[in-house]
Amino acid sequence: MYDLIIIGGGPSGSSAGRIAGKKGIKTLIIEKKMFPRYKPCGGALSEHAMSYLDFEIPEEIIEKNIFGGRVRFRGKSIEYYKDHRLSVIVTRSIFDNYLLEKAKDTGIEIHHGEKVTDIFQNDAHVSVTTDKDRYKARFVIIATGSQGKLKTVVRKDDNKNEYGVCLVTEVKENDEVIDQYIKDAIEMHFGVSGVGYGWVFPHKGYYSVGAGSVMAKHLPYPKKAMQDYLKVNGFTGEHKLNGHVIPCGGHKRKMVKGRIILSGDAAGFVDAFTGEGLAYAIRSGQLAAEIISEKVVNGTDLKKLLDYEKRCYSEFGEHLKYSLIFAKMMHFFPERSFNAFINETDILDTFLEVVTFKRTYKDLVKWLIFNFKPNWLLK
Repeated sequence: MYDLIIIGGGPSGSSAGRIAGKKGIKTLIIEKKMFPRYKPCGGALSEHAMSYLDFEIPEEIIEKNIFGGRVRFRGKSIEYYKDHRLSVIVTRSIFDNYLLEKAKDTGIEIHHGEKVTDIFQNDAHVSVTTDKDRYKARFVIIATGSQGKLKTVVRKDDNKNEYGVCLVTEVKENDEVIDQYIKDAIEMHFGVSGVGYGWVFPHKGYYSVGAGSVMAKHLPYPKKAMQDYLKVNGFTGEHKLNGHVIPCGGHKRKMVKGRIILSGDAAGFVDAFTGEGLAYAIRSGQLAAEIISEKVVNGTDLKKLLDYEKRCYSEFGEHLKYSLIFAKMMHFFPERSFNAFINETDILDTFLEVVTFKRTYKDLVKWLIFNFKPNWLLK
């Protein structure tokens, strides 16, 4: 009998595992893949996300330090740079494996290459069945990302208004050419296929190029959108496309049922405008493990697990709620909103404060309505 089983060894699961291990509760992480494993992702890790970690990211894992960005919209663009680092670029297979090793350092048990096929809970424990064995635990955290059906033991599946899809590929290039194209910055393209967006992130020896939307119903042909995006940006030739589903943050979702908690993408914690989820994956995993650790030690009523939902909302839930409002404002009024975004430096500066979590999306939405409603929000 384990105190805690964590299903999924990505950033949310490993962050939960590290907390649980440091708290001294008997913990098992079950991960279906063998790490390190490929993860389709741009690989931008924000300062906000790193602020939750109790250790430094080694320099050999950091491929680029990002101080600025280039925002493009229908032929127009703006570049910005700050005197402080905004994020770093990592390859997710390497970064995720490092986080899992940091969790393992606390003494917890980790099973790679084992797929969970069923979960059943009763009043006393949760039974977890895999393709190799069966386990019992007092509590379970589902940190499997947005894929799969395990999360539906807690909440209903998302509809097409509540999730999006992205395609990503890696384009090999010489580092000098990459630096000439964009140095110490990332590139974001908005207005791509309806409410979609695209990115070009510089890595060591390659670009991460992606396109998608956080609202799947507005991107009926994601593969074509990605192919068009590659062509428009001069990336010719054949490229292997890797897709993944992303939940659109800001929607109300159930996160706790009995002895089971959802964290990270499985709970829907993703910025609805930028698609960023690493910070919320890390922090929600930590919060889930903290709540469960308190429950194990104090043996309080199961209803105390609902404190997890309250703590998530107080720390970042409202922020994600307003990220959805902001995303709708920008994407549903693209000409007015993105032109203002590019032409009005005050908007960009305020947005950057939101990205670095110095201000909230709620602040930004209120500021936009107050300052720019007459120009681009009335119609």
